[in-house]
Amino acid sequence: MSGVKRKRNVLNVNQKLEILQKLDNGESASTDAEHVLNEGNIISHSAALQSVETLLDYMGQRGFDYGDITAVRKLCVDIRQEMNKEQKQRRITDFFKQ
Repeated sequence: MSGVKRKRNVLNVNQKLEILQKLDNGESASTDAEHVLNEGNIISHSAALQSVETLLDYMGQRGFDYGDITAVRKLCVDIRQEMNKEQKQRRITDFFKQ
């Protein structure tokens, strides 16, 4: 693995300053830093949903336990709820931009 290079996400100066200002104001900045650092590793909700639905199909074909299938279905519901929440936030943001 010595020849494998991994891309490192690093905060730029402006991002660091913004996080430091939030910390000075007593706000939590950990989620902001995590978001910036994970930006390149984010999977879309639709891709995640498709993967979970594929897993459900597989589990159904293989006769998995009902409780396990129910838990995976809950993941689908959670992903859809998150998608709807983000879509609603985008609509509100777009409304105020106009």
